[in-house]
Amino acid sequence: MAGSPSLKRRGLMFVLSSPSGAGKTTISHMLLEADPDIRLSVSATTRPMRPGETDGVDYHFLSDAEFDRMIEEDGFYEWAQVFGHRYGTPKGQIRAALKEGKDFLFDIDWQGTQQLYQKDRQDVVSVFILPPSLEELHRRLSGRATDSAEVIESRMARARDEISHWAEYEYVVINDDKDTCFTKVREILDAERMERTRQTGLIDFVRDLTR
Repeated sequence: MAGSPSLKRRGLMFVLSSPSGAGKTTISHMLLEADPDIRLSVSATTRPMRPGETDGVDYHFLSDAEFDRMIEEDGFYEWAQVFGHRYGTPKGQIRAALKEGKDFLFDIDWQGTQQLYQKDRQDVVSVFILPPSLEELHRRLSGRATDSAEVIESRMARARDEISHWAEYEYVVINDDKDTCFTKVREILDAERMERTRQTGLIDFVRDLTR
């Protein structure tokens, strides 16, 4: 039996957002490991490189002057200041890759998501991940044992603000179990890839069927 035809389609920008500790990073890593057809959009940042990080892989590490220049040249899809440092998504070759059917995963906050919508709404699919409760979120942040109580409380305050923007996303998933959450997120991605207007090869395919 013949295999299914591979139709040309436009790629998408798949956004995962959540307050710190709600599981966004874990779900992102699971998605990248399980799906070879999506790649991480590497952000630029002005924060210092941490031990074990690689420029161009974890982030594009820029000076404040370099970041300013990219802003002036409209070189970012979005950018924001977080905890005293700036983060942004370079346009680079993303737009060309989207036309070729390449998908990108974005690990950004609600402000970045809104900027993406303003620049390229047709290509954005947004998912917000919620913690099962604030108590559980606090437990997860405390369990890292890397932040002081003051930092944790600051992150909790920021989390409440971020959660208030849940209604600005197309999809909302509660992460009470990481495997269940991952399954739901991947189902969203698979469904969006089949969205009619995104499958640009359908017109020719259907035309051939009806000749």
